[in-house]
Amino acid sequence: MKHYDVVIIGAGSVGVPLAWQLAEQGSRVVILEQEASWGRGQNRAAIGGIRATHSDPAKIRICLESIEIFKSLESKYGFDIEWRQGGYMYVAYDEKMKQQFLSLLEIQKKAGLNIDWIEPERVVELAPGIRADKLVGGTYSPGDGYASPLMAATAFHKLAMDAGVEFRFGVRVDSIKKEGTNIVSITAGDEEYTADLFVNAAGAEAADLAHLAGFELPVFPDCHEAGVTEPVQRFMEPLIVDILPDADSGNYYFYQANTGQIVFCITPRPQIWGRDKDSTSTFLPLCVRRMMELYPRLRNIRVRRTWRGMYPMTPDGLPIIGYPEAARNFLQVVGMCGQGFMMGPGLGRILTQTIYAGGNFDKPAGSTEFGFLFDELSITRSFEHAELLK
Repeated sequence: MKHYDVVIIGAGSVGVPLAWQLAEQGSRVVILEQEASWGRGQNRAAIGGIRATHSDPAKIRICLESIEIFKSLESKYGFDIEWRQGGYMYVAYDEKMKQQFLSLLEIQKKAGLNIDWIEPERVVELAPGIRADKLVGGTYSPGDGYASPLMAATAFHKLAMDAGVEFRFGVRVDSIKKEGTNIVSITAGDEEYTADLFVNAAGAEAADLAHLAGFELPVFPDCHEAGVTEPVQRFMEPLIVDILPDADSGNYYFYQANTGQIVFCITPRPQIWGRDKDSTSTFLPLCVRRMMELYPRLRNIRVRRTWRGMYPMTPDGLPIIGYPEAARNFLQVVGMCGQGFMMGPGLGRILTQTIYAGGNFDKPAGSTEFGFLFDELSITRSFEHAELLK
């Protein structure tokens, strides 16, 4: 039997940054991961967008913390993750969409987001060649950006290793032992692990892990696909999002990476529930059609490859952060809804600060500036909220 301060299940977008920051504060941490190495779950399927542009104040605060970490990885720690602060631009082609965006600006600015409405001329300046017909403008948040998920995951893994985090790869949690409402130990592979605090950061498998601990989590993975083109000379800066749905799809988005490739993704309609990671024949025609309608300049760029991953979804599109009544030392950091890459580092910082402010591992203290997050994103909330900018 091995004892640690913290046992984290999941070496992905959330688990590794959290482990690093806990270990930096002196915690003895181990990560249990069923895959062969870090970041091999949904982290490697991420497209790399990092935005604080959300319609929910909690997610804005979390991602503002993340951006500060991402953009400092090279200057502070020497890791090139291909970070580029190109901003996010949400475009509007009708007055209804414009009014929706304008109604969010007050909420977003109050939460600390640097964002403004921009007129069509500025949209075209930032993205030359975008369709100008019926364009009424958009919102632009210059502090957002994008980076390589694979390079970022490697950086966080190295930082965690240097801080003393132990990793156990290729092990699946087989059983969870409880006494009353506390977890006593977790068995994974041939080892039994005890800890003061256990963390569920298992992504698409989060609900399975919760079931082993005797409670249910409303986290349901659905399938999304993405693609990347050959590299071309830089011609656009922001990551562009069009949230106007059509009969076959919801929002779609694309950007030009620091190395010149166009990376793109789309939300299918209806959602495709499940854990199938095989690419389909329907994704590329659907996504390319919509991108071409918006940005005809893309028509001659060749696609290199496509891939598929999962969004661990919650009913309201917000993550679940907190302690269930059935397992009060089992912190749930789950249901990132496809945004684990952009939220993970910020969540790691916030959770570490909050845990240590409480002086123990029993419950996040409300005494920090982030205490409100644990009410808004609680496992016991009603899930009636619907986020506009999912």
